[in-house]
Amino acid sequence: MGEDSEDSGDTVDSADGVNDMPFPLRILDILDILIVTILVYQLLMLIRGTRAVQLVTGLGVLVLAYAVSRYLRLYTLQYLLGYLGLVIPIALLVLFQPELRRMLEQLGRGGVLVTGLTPWTLGREEAIRLVNDAARAARVLSMRKIGALMVLERRTGLQDFIDTGIKIDALVTVQLLINLFFPNSPMHDGAAIIRGNRVIAAGCLLPLSENMSIGRTLGTRHRAGLGIAEQADAVAIIVSEETGTISLARDGEMVRGLSEEELKAALLSLLAAESARAAMPWRWWRLTPRT
Repeated sequence: MGEDSEDSGDTVDSADGVNDMPFPLRILDILDILIVTILVYQLLMLIRGTRAVQLVTGLGVLVLAYAVSRYLRLYTLQYLLGYLGLVIPIALLVLFQPELRRMLEQLGRGGVLVTGLTPWTLGREEAIRLVNDAARAARVLSMRKIGALMVLERRTGLQDFIDTGIKIDALVTVQLLINLFFPNSPMHDGAAIIRGNRVIAAGCLLPLSENMSIGRTLGTRHRAGLGIAEQADAVAIIVSEETGTISLARDGEMVRGLSEEELKAALLSLLAAESARAAMPWRWWRLTPRT
């Protein structure tokens, strides 16, 4: 009997040992993980240069709020977020439609796996050179009464709008900016989008502002500059073709009648650190009806 008991104990121990063994990792499992990692990486690279980054951030906030509501047993908030989760997948298909289309196009061209990370952070000297060239070009265009719209990309990517124009990818210079907006040129009526210290594209189409308080004296170029400033954190430099007035749009606001030096000071304050931005020497006028 004792021997039988010992045998039984050995059998149980052996069974427990089998159950405690970790799940065997196969080569196909490693391949599976690698494929998923590449797909997630490419998806992040595709949305990195677009406004979809903010949408992903907002989605992450909702997921975090749902997790907190479950942990704290906030049943009403959990109920609302739970039903919202049923609608989010459909909303994502609509919101990410441009990114999904671009991903499928790159997949068809076989270029998905070569998408990489390209930083465009400027150093102090490069930022000063960019501001000087942009302000000087705006002054020359203003003197000649040549309409222009230059957009400086900041944290929010503008890839969706870049794709509507003609790819340039050239270093910013005064001569280049003037030639882009020369009258009757193919890119005269569109916007030139600047990323870092390079003109990425010209002749780009921008969304028009729906601000009903904009005066009738402001044309399509000003509405487009204000529109991109409303939808993104980009900075738009607008030169009026009729009056030669230089305007600057930012955060849904516009200041008009800037000189070259004032434009330089404004751009430098926007490209500098957050502490320097608070020291702007003038106020921004909102486009509200005057009484």
